[in-house]
Amino acid sequence: MSEFQEYSHAGSTGTPRWVGLAVGVLGGLAVIGLGLGWSAYNQSKGQEQTIQSSRQANDALSQRLAKEDEINQQLQSDLKVIADKLNLTQGELIAARKQGKNATTAVDKKVDNLATSVKAELANKANTDDVNKLNGDVTGVKSDLDAAKNSIQMARSEMGTLIARNHDEIDQLRRMGQRDYFEFTVQRKNGASKVGSIQIQLKDTNPKKNQYTITVFADDNSFEKKNRSVNEPIFFYTGGTRSALELVVNKVTKTAATGYLSAPKAAGAATASTATSGQ
Repeated sequence: MSEFQEYSHAGSTGTPRWVGLAVGVLGGLAVIGLGLGWSAYNQSKGQEQTIQSSRQANDALSQRLAKEDEINQQLQSDLKVIADKLNLTQGELIAARKQGKNATTAVDKKVDNLATSVKAELANKANTDDVNKLNGDVTGVKSDLDAAKNSIQMARSEMGTLIARNHDEIDQLRRMGQRDYFEFTVQRKNGASKVGSIQIQLKDTNPKKNQYTITVFADDNSFEKKNRSVNEPIFFYTGGTRSALELVVNKVTKTAATGYLSAPKAAGAATASTATSGQ
């Protein structure tokens, strides 16, 4: 029994201690190697991703530069076209200025010549009375021209008289002095109303159709005009006139009619005297 114990003790003390240390060192080195390998792997993967990102950024930058280069070329082309047009426009502007200057010079010259001619005529002929008379003639001619211009815009009746459509046009005809004009507004409910040397009575109105019905009393006689249109003249004669009187209604409402009576000058004088004696 003691021999076996001695033999076992002798065998256990025979293993070198450095073997254990070597195994431990190798195990530590293996762990360190694994750590370094994993770290290197992660670094290489990160670098690969960085390189890939850089490539994508470079590609995007290249595309952007190419697009900007294309835009730049298009802008240069547009600028060239605009520059060509500006040169053409500038040439036209210079030509137009020359023409305008020439035209202005010509007009100024004509005005100067006209002013010189007028001054010469005034110096040789005109005195204060002549100038005043000339101004009066010019004013009269201007008034006649204005009246003629306004009369062109008015319609003429079958008798050749001008038909006024409102108060302003009646005043224009009155200023022409060819006939007398009596404006009126008659109401349906008021019966007959005196207008100049006659009387008129409004019977009915139709504002939608611009029509009316009226009765005229003149020289102890009367006559009715049915469904007459606005601005349509009604002609009739009285005992004291050789020319026809003209009755025109310019506007109708549900209860009233507005217009004028046009009479020749002789009838107007008779009307005035009749009105004076009646007072």
